[in-house]
Amino acid sequence: MSEAVAKKSLEQDGEGGSRRSSWGLLVTAGVGGTLVALYAVVTPFVTPALRKVCLPFVPATATQVQNVLKMLENRSGPLVDIGSGDGRIVIAAAKKGFKAVGYELNPWLVWYSRYRAWRDGVHQNTRFYISDLWKVSFSHYTNIVVFGVPQMMPQLEKKLEEELECNARIIACRFPFPCWIPDHTTGEGIDTVWAYDLKHYRRCETKNLEITPERGS
Repeated sequence: MSEAVAKKSLEQDGEGGSRRSSWGLLVTAGVGGTLVALYAVVTPFVTPALRKVCLPFVPATATQVQNVLKMLENRSGPLVDIGSGDGRIVIAAAKKGFKAVGYELNPWLVWYSRYRAWRDGVHQNTRFYISDLWKVSFSHYTNIVVFGVPQMMPQLEKKLEEELECNARIIACRFPFPCWIPDHTTGEGIDTVWAYDLKHYRRCETKNLEITPERGS
């Protein structure tokens, strides 16, 4: 009798151990999967803080967006937003008729921007790219919007002056460029926007064609 009880007890202990082992594996897999997912989501947001020039994602306020659009009045040509974040500037410009492009390092923000553009019906006039701004040429844009930080503005100022055409307008948000004097300013505090017309900072000479009238023979 005692042997049967002991055998039954051993079987129950074995089954209990097996169940605990299965639960342990499930918990371990669940925790591991959660950590991997968290890493995948958080890393694109944390990585900019580890770069030489930290450019964190801070969404533009509604007032900032309106101030940017005000600086784009009576302007035409392609537009680029450097550090486009969740795409709100690009989308707002596209709604005003611009062909607008955004460059952003964070892939999650780029995918979300593309979704927002599709949702708002302007996906045909917008493009969003995952790219480092220092590896992109902005030479074919006439309207440039920048949400930068003080550490990057001197180098970006030099880059834009070398690449852009004379008819370009650069719109800086939150922080102005260190050397250029703005042609237009609007807003106050964090919503301040500065506009710079590049023709005032480079020798943009217009070649006048002299037409000599033909002399009769």
